[in-house]
Amino acid sequence: MKSAPSVAVLRLSGAIGASGRGALNDQTLAPLIEKAFAKGKPAAVALQINSPGGSPVQSSLIGARIRRLAEEKDIPVIAFVEDVAASGGYWLATAADEIFADRNSIVGSIGVIYAGFGAHELLSKHGVERRVHTAGKSKSMLDPFRPEKPEDIKRLNALLEQTHENFIAHVKERRGAKLDDSVDLFTGDIWVGEKAIDRGLIDGIGHLVPVLKERFGEDVKLRRFDARRPIWQRFGAAMADDALSAVEERAQFARFGL
Repeated sequence: MKSAPSVAVLRLSGAIGASGRGALNDQTLAPLIEKAFAKGKPAAVALQINSPGGSPVQSSLIGARIRRLAEEKDIPVIAFVEDVAASGGYWLATAADEIFADRNSIVGSIGVIYAGFGAHELLSKHGVERRVHTAGKSKSMLDPFRPEKPEDIKRLNALLEQTHENFIAHVKERRGAKLDDSVDLFTGDIWVGEKAIDRGLIDGIGHLVPVLKERFGEDVKLRRFDARRPIWQRFGAAMADDALSAVEERAQFARFGL
C-alpha cells in the first residue's frame, strides 16, 4: 500500500547569532537541517519561522545550506511565518520556494543595523584614563571607550552599505518578479499580512497544518525537527552570558512590539 506523504517541519525560532542562549546559527542547525532533508524522503520541508533577525553571516550560512539541500535532493521548501520574520529572519524565509504568514505577521526590515555604546565620558568623570596601543591605524576602530572618529563612522557606513547590497541582491534573486518594483522595499521598513503579499514579500496567508493538508492530503505526516537546549538550560540553570543573550534577544523582539 502507498504510504502517506511526510513533510519535515524545521522550527527556526529566536534571534540569529554565532553564540548565545538558543541563538540560531549554522553550527547548531546543520545536523537538524541535514536530517530534515534526508529522513523518510519528505515530500517537502516546511520552515516554521519566528525570528527578529541577527547576524547576516549566520543568516546567509543557514539559508545557503537549506537551498543547497533543496536543490540537491529536489525537495520543495515552504516557509511559515509566525509573529515575525524580519531582517535575518526574512533572509531565512527567502530560502523557501513559497512564504506563507498569518494576517498579523511582521515581515521585511530589509536593512542592516549596527548598535553600540559610548562610555568615554563616564570614564573621564571617574578619572579613568583609557590607554590603547595599536599596530595599524584602524585596529581600534569604534572603541566604545574613546570618542567617535569621523573616519571610523565613514568606514562603518561603507561596511553596512556593502552588507545591505548583499541582502538586497539575495532578496531579488529569491523573490524575483514577485517583488513590487513601484515601492522601495529595501529601506528597513516592515509590512504586515496582506500588505506583505501586495509587496511580493510573501505568497499568501496561511498556517502550517491547513496549508500542508491542502497541499499533500489529510493524511500527511509531519516530522518535527527542533533545536534542543542544553540540559542545564532546560532546568533553568543558565549561565550569566546566557542570561545576557536572553535580554538581547528580548530587545530584538521588542523592536517589533513583541
